[in-house]
Amino acid sequence: MTREINYRFVLFGAMFALLLCSGSRINAQITGNLKSGEAMDKIIAVVGNEIILKSEVVGHAMMAAAQERRTNARPDDPVLLKRSLDVLINEKLIVTKAVEDSLTASEDEITERMEYQIQAMVQQIGSERRVEEVYGMSMAKIRRDFREEIRKQLLTERLSQQKFAAIKVSSKEVQDFYKQFRDSIPPVPPQYELYHIVKNVEPSPKAKETTIAMAKKIRDSLIAGGDFAAFARRYSNDPGSAQAGGELGFVPRGKFIAEFEKTAYALQINEISQPVETPFGFHIIQLLDKRENEVKTRHILLKLGQTDDDVTRTKAFLDSLKMRVAKGELFEDLAKQYSNDDDTKAFGGLLGRMEAAKLPTDIAAKVEKLKDGEMTEALPYNAPGSTKSAFNIVLRKKYIPEHKISFDDDYKRLEQMTSMQKRAKVYEDWMIDLRKNIYWEIKSKL
Repeated sequence: MTREINYRFVLFGAMFALLLCSGSRINAQITGNLKSGEAMDKIIAVVGNEIILKSEVVGHAMMAAAQERRTNARPDDPVLLKRSLDVLINEKLIVTKAVEDSLTASEDEITERMEYQIQAMVQQIGSERRVEEVYGMSMAKIRRDFREEIRKQLLTERLSQQKFAAIKVSSKEVQDFYKQFRDSIPPVPPQYELYHIVKNVEPSPKAKETTIAMAKKIRDSLIAGGDFAAFARRYSNDPGSAQAGGELGFVPRGKFIAEFEKTAYALQINEISQPVETPFGFHIIQLLDKRENEVKTRHILLKLGQTDDDVTRTKAFLDSLKMRVAKGELFEDLAKQYSNDDDTKAFGGLLGRMEAAKLPTDIAAKVEKLKDGEMTEALPYNAPGSTKSAFNIVLRKKYIPEHKISFDDDYKRLEQMTSMQKRAKVYEDWMIDLRKNIYWEIKSKL
């Protein structure tokens, strides 16, 4: 029974894990998994207006095999390939349903999510140059190609949130779950009860004025005959386009963030804009060519909130909060007053009980050295779904050693497990219903 529950948890979680790597982006990685003489790619299934390529299925299986490495899973395992195909079909069904229901995602939402996921890739792989080498394309092209995938991801999440938002579990359901499975639930691993206070790196008014002045100075130099490409390579904070002289190529309408696109379409050929502010900073835009529904531009980006003074000021503020806690103020009260993390500030910065083994390596190393009641120094913090630079301080409230699950002490954990089982059942029924009402067909064997 435990194995069945775990599989359902994995299945439900996979619903939200839309791959950033479409088939065209991972062909180089999967070629070695195809048999000699076999076509590199082909359509395996069609769902509504969406197609599923063999490379997508193999790529998903590779990821699943990597996650299940302890079970010696292989990406060419027929069972694993079948499971990956089922997951991808379900994802496409949800996307199709979201489109049918006229759900939308704004360009700002798409851009913010895309930048967050790109930064996550950069951190994982090591650098933007390394990302470009792995994907075989510039960061500018990666951003353009990812936009549609990100849009689908947001639509899927939006529809899923609507479907599952109302699902709640009662105390009786948690108790029934505990009674049924308590003997088969593995021991609760070592945990830390953690709290944090997040502070975004914000530019000072003076820094913003300095950036605007710098942008205007660069524009004046360009108007006077300066080499745009040379200036982009020297000054632009967009490394993906800077090395290409700031060029972004032809981009269809609706792909740029709103402020950027509005300015770009208003320019005349070769005209250079005044500094344009977006969530990413200030852009100087030049229109190179224009068609009915797409423009070819290049830009120079000057970011905000990235100076050493901005970072130093943010860290100093967090240090001052640590001093206030040391003098007797409650960490939770300060979190409610000052934290920029809207998800936790109302709860005094509570992150909850977090498994020691699942903490990021750098955070785990810091927390392990603390005693209960002590705090870390200011640490870089990447908020999920945000492109803002930030720092946080983490309070180790309590260490909880490994133990057999208890209804009273681990109620929240049991509540989450009960909720996941209930959601998994709803998800399973939902997929059965979607498969009955939306066209889908398997076209080829794997």
